[in-house]
Formats: sequence, structure tokens, C-alpha cells
Amino acid sequence: MKNAGISRKKIVPIKRNTILSIMLFAILAVWTVWGNKALMVNVIVVSSNRIPAAFSGFRIAQVSDLHNAEFGDGNEELLKLLSESKPDIIVITGDLIDSSHTDAGIALGFAQESVRIAPTYFVTGNHEAASSQYDTLKAGLEDAGVIVLEDEAVFLERNGENIALLGVDDPDFTVKGDMFGEVPAMVGTKLRNLDNGEGGYTILLSHRPELFETYVNCGINLVFAGHAHGGQFRLPFIGGVIAPNQGLFPKYDAGLYTDGGTNMVVSRGIGNSIIPLRFNNRPEIVLVELNAR
Repeated sequence: MKNAGISRKKIVPIKRNTILSIMLFAILAVWTVWGNKALMVNVIVVSSNRIPAAFSGFRIAQVSDLHNAEFGDGNEELLKLLSESKPDIIVITGDLIDSSHTDAGIALGFAQESVRIAPTYFVTGNHEAASSQYDTLKAGLEDAGVIVLEDEAVFLERNGENIALLGVDDPDFTVKGDMFGEVPAMVGTKLRNLDNGEGGYTILLSHRPELFETYVNCGINLVFAGHAHGGQFRLPFIGGVIAPNQGLFPKYDAGLYTDGGTNMVVSRGIGNSIIPLRFNNRPEIVLVELNAR
């Protein structure tokens, strides 16, 4: 006798491809979340016969594009990695804050601890230029003992030998958008005015990697830059996908670039800004060790 009131639903098996797609999506999601928090130290050795012998082995830790990010309470994870790197100096190459949600307290808290690790130098980025709180930030950095370089040069001395350390303000303080392409010439003029004429080894702190040709033309030996965020999404065998002021598939997104006697180190940075996520692009501290040939 049939049970006329009972209906049976057909069980549709989940296709193998669907299961694999779900698994792949889950793996990518976990990888992306981990990759946005898994701070690392990237060690780069820069060699030159122009580096004074006294500076061979000199270690420079670069922090760039923090954008108010925090790694642990009070940025303890970031500070721990910095301390363990045993730098001789720390350089901050702009965008310590984010102009869309500025929290100077995070930046200053980091700076107050950074100077306990090593002498710390700072140059501005485009987010400092866009923030109404920059004057407050600058005053707080200087009170903490950070050396703010605004189109200025100082000398690093070691065992009787010197290296010139230059810092330039972000171009957005002077020219917004660079509609007429005057930024390279403007930055070039600044750098030539900072040249002491002694012909020694020069290190430049500048937020903008896209001005590499200008740095080369001005005879800078080593540049520390950021701004590109590693191209935000990094593809195997291709590199970064997009960067501010460089557009799609940027030429200068991360790592070491060399042209003649000029080396440029571009940090992938630490925080995010307009695009809130990175992919295959871990936040980094760059640790450069100088090697005198």
C-alpha cells in the first residue's frame, strides 16, 4: 500500500568541482588574512666601493606606510622585530598616519618606542601632506626625539668617517596632483641644493619611488622609498598589480633597483589605506646592511 501523503525529496550530490572551489576559496581567505598580519623582516645587502670602510656592516631598518596600523598592543610585534634586527638607525619613509582616519596617538606611541631602539629619522609622505594634523604629528615626533628631515641633510659619523643622510618632503606639500609634470624638476632642484659638494656617499629618504630617474640624475647613492605598497596584490612571476602614481603593473613596487651608481630600496610597507587588503604581499620591515667593497 502506498503512502500517498509522504513525498520524498531527491538528494542532489554536491559536485566534486564545487567542493574543490569552496576549499580553494577558504584557503585563499585564510592566506589573505594571515598575509595582512604576518609581519616580516626583509634583509637586503647593498655593496659599493663608495661606502666608507667604517660603515661596512652598518644596519638601517626601514619602516614605511604604517597608515595607523597596529601589530599587537602598542605595536609590540613591530617593535620587537625592530629591536631584534639590531639596527644602527631606523628610517621612516612617510605615511606614518592615514589622512582618512588619522590617529596621531598610534604614530607617536610607535615613535616614542622606536627611538629607544636606535636613532630614528622621518620624512613625510602624501598622507602627512593631506592631513590637518601634520603639525601636531611633527611636534610630537620631535618631542619624542625623532629627527624630522624636511628638505634637509645631516651627517652620520662613525669612527671618523661620514655619510650624508638627506630627506625630502613629499611633493604633495608643494604640488597637488602634478598636472604639469613639474615634480621631477622640483625634487631635482631640492636634491642639488642639498648637495654639499664633497662627493661622499649619500643616502636619501624619500616617499616616492616613481622619481627614481631623478635620484639617479642627481647622483644619489642609496634611496629608501615606500608609497607603492608592494603593488597591493602580488602575482607570481609578475609582481605588483597597482600602485599610487604608477598605475597598473608598477615599475618600482618592491625590493632593490639599481641604475649605475644609484641603488633604490622600495619597501612594501606595513599598513593599508584606500585598498584595505593585500594579497600575497606581506607587510615588512626592510633591513639594509651596508657593505664596503
